[in-house]
Amino acid sequence: MALSTLQFRFAVIYRESFKRSFSALPSSGTLINRNTNKSLETSNVNPQILPKTFPSGYNQPSVCRHFSSDSSDISNPRKRSLPQLMDFPEIVWPSVLKTIKNWILVNFIIRPYFDREFTVPDFVAGAKQALQVVSAKLAEGDIAVLNGLVSSDIVAELKASVSKMSVAQRSELRVDKDDIYLSFPYQIGIMFDESNEKIQKRWVEITMVFHVLRGLKEMQERGQSPPLNLGMMPEYRDKMSICNYRFIKEFTQGCESDWTINVANHFKPSDYINE
Repeated sequence: MALSTLQFRFAVIYRESFKRSFSALPSSGTLINRNTNKSLETSNVNPQILPKTFPSGYNQPSVCRHFSSDSSDISNPRKRSLPQLMDFPEIVWPSVLKTIKNWILVNFIIRPYFDREFTVPDFVAGAKQALQVVSAKLAEGDIAVLNGLVSSDIVAELKASVSKMSVAQRSELRVDKDDIYLSFPYQIGIMFDESNEKIQKRWVEITMVFHVLRGLKEMQERGQSPPLNLGMMPEYRDKMSICNYRFIKEFTQGCESDWTINVANHFKPSDYINE
């Protein structure tokens, strides 16, 4: 699950160039019982990190979610060139603590008990393809066709948000997967529904972060590479965007399910620099 050397160098230099413009929301995480809203360990839990929706068809059962909630997200700016699609913390950088916990969840819970064929690289590749498809439909304002790709309970919110955007703003939503220069699973969470004594329902959620440079594909086709300090260069800032997409899949025994998206957000780092 480690970043490649090139991705790491991008992340370090890019983060250094923006670090004064972002603020962290420090907290810690643990196992949360949603029925009592109490933690099973002593910790300060950031409620913004916990998902606000539950898979459609279930009425808020007693749920335990295992999340690490040490946050690397950024505070909302006062003015934005690209309005939020959803009310969700904007995540920019990976967390060392979460990366370790993600590795543990994948190798000691998900692969042994949920899906032996699950691998993070395969998931990331599929997530990039999903981002390209969903972002194109958002840019076109064709929200209805997203049923099945996104959770039904967020369709109305996406439709309302996109309807308020200008044509230029909507065009900023479109992402070509070949323009993604940095991507990583920020947080992996596991949910259990304990309301039924006969069967334990369970879900896996993965929050993905994508850093996008519009036109990267064309640059590479010309044999050019973006500079590692692109975050410091004004000519690149307006072409950069960050996407946060959260994927969910049910892994209840005997249940066939696909990955769907229950959070989708796009934002531009330049909005925070220009504040």
